[in-house]
Amino acid sequence: MDTYGGRRTQGERDAITVEIGYALCSAAFAAAVLFGTVAGPAYLFGLPAAVRGALVGAGVVSAVVLFFVRVVSVLVRFARRGQPSQPGRTSPDS
Repeated sequence: MDTYGGRRTQGERDAITVEIGYALCSAAFAAAVLFGTVAGPAYLFGLPAAVRGALVGAGVVSAVVLFFVRVVSVLVRFARRGQPSQPGRTSPDS
């Protein structure tokens, strides 16, 4: 992408699309694992309704927070990463 408002190339648009997909999928997986870890024992051990509700609520809140933190961290890391000026090369003078 040009520094001064130029249009993105097809390769740059594809890279952004792939990175967004990766961010969403990895965040959904991490959130599901966290929810299962926190709320799973409530159903596995047949705990009382009040305890089950507290664990499920804590699992939902923590999973949502983790989801958004993961998406933002992946996309910020992608934005900071320097893109090579020539596709397939590691530095402009190679």
